[in-house]
Amino acid sequence: MNLLKQSLMLTFLLLVLCGVVYPAVLFGIAQLAPNRGTGELVTAPDGRTVGFARVGQRFDEPRYFQSRPSAVDYNAAGSGGSNKAPSNPEYLATVAARVDTFLLENPTVARGQVPAELVTASGSGLDPHLSPQGAAVQVARIAQLRGLAPATVQALIEQHTERPLLGPPVVHLLRLNLALDQAQR
Repeated sequence: MNLLKQSLMLTFLLLVLCGVVYPAVLFGIAQLAPNRGTGELVTAPDGRTVGFARVGQRFDEPRYFQSRPSAVDYNAAGSGGSNKAPSNPEYLATVAARVDTFLLENPTVARGQVPAELVTASGSGLDPHLSPQGAAVQVARIAQLRGLAPATVQALIEQHTERPLLGPPVVHLLRLNLALDQAQR
């Protein structure tokens, strides 16, 4: 009977600690964060909310910079990767199809120039960034479809390249695509 009492007390203690105290502490810390832990909204110049800064989106129209593929179809309710090994035949076929599609849409790019990030999903499936190189290989297509000079499109990439304190430079695609729409007006 003593063992049962100890087990129930430990269960109750862990329930309170993990189910009440820990979430309350995290909620308190989030209140000190920018936007109080609700996420940073991205708004278009006309004031419309178009997304969140830390959640990637699909850009299907060829006139936009294409984002990384997503194993969760850009569903922010749950992030995750495909969990398929690089040697998995189904995964290899998916990546090969993505490479072929990218090359059809970007005929000035050679197969060896296609960055892996444009044909493989990120670990979360929600990455809102590309490397500057991942954006640069799309410049010719976008410049042609939008009637802009390639140098103008490249300058937009430079303007929207973020250089974090730690880690490599990245380009925020949603903000870049919004700036692209503004540049064409």
